Amino acid sequence: MENQALGLAEAIARLTPADITVKRFRWRRAFDWLPVRLKALWMLDPAGDAPFPDVSGPWPDLWIATGRATLPLSLVARQRSGGRTFVVQTQDPRMDPAAFDRVVAPAHDGLTGPNVVAITGSPHRITPDTLDAAAPDFAGRLSPLPRPRVAVLIGGTSRAFDLTEDHALALADRIEAAVREAGGSLMLTFSRRTPAVARSAMSLRLSDLPGWIWDGTEPNPLFAFLEAADHILVTEDSANMAAEAASTGKPVHVLPMIARRAPGKFAQLHADLQARGAARPFDGTLETWSYAPLAETDRAARAVLAGMKRI
Repeated sequence: MENQALGLAEAIARLTPADITVKRFRWRRAFDWLPVRLKALWMLDPAGDAPFPDVSGPWPDLWIATGRATLPLSLVARQRSGGRTFVVQTQDPRMDPAAFDRVVAPAHDGLTGPNVVAITGSPHRITPDTLDAAAPDFAGRLSPLPRPRVAVLIGGTSRAFDLTEDHALALADRIEAAVREAGGSLMLTFSRRTPAVARSAMSLRLSDLPGWIWDGTEPNPLFAFLEAADHILVTEDSANMAAEAASTGKPVHVLPMIARRAPGKFAQLHADLQARGAARPFDGTLETWSYAPLAETDRAARAVLAGMKRI
């Protein structure tokens, strides 16, 4: 979620001079369950950052926040700043969007309103420049890999999807067959939501392929993987990963997960990506196609600046 706020902030900074400060905070566990309107600042975990400037400090021109935990703070920022701070919330806040100056929400959430900016997927940090900048640090390990290079982004368990050991092995078998048939190589990374048993099963099954299976230690090669890839395979459970992959202009193959409920919004997202020519269901082959890379984060940045009357 931090990457959503930071990606939007960086996109804005590419359009106008800006200094970006990252604030991280959380609520004390005893109060985290409370509704947004009942939370008070004294309920914040003191180990986190101070969310607001002190009495003498200036308020920021722009506040961008992501996630349910930030909603009470966004409301306070809008009130206390006295209009000096333009408050932007990403994701659907599940409350009246008029409580914020702008809401940047996934189009598949169906949120509407005069201050809502609906985008395909979610804001993110992927741009041609960020990928190019990441490549040199990993060139020694990635450049020798045979083409086609296949980046595989695996998500995990959520309310909508599951990834069991058996399903992980079935995906691994299909991925291995496609990479071997193409004579290519593998660049595999997992999300924090990937169950440990699924991660271990896929890593072991795919360990004989040429390539790199990232073990989770720093630094993270994700941007370099995307830059080096000829194909990107991404599980269907993450709007973030799908939007990031579709911003590269490279073929995005969507891997199925085990549905815990009707796919609903995720089906809408993937239908949108398919309509734009970016993504197709993985059919076991590494077919190549081209499309105009998605630039939804930049579009959202322009909408925010327009609301601030900065462009």
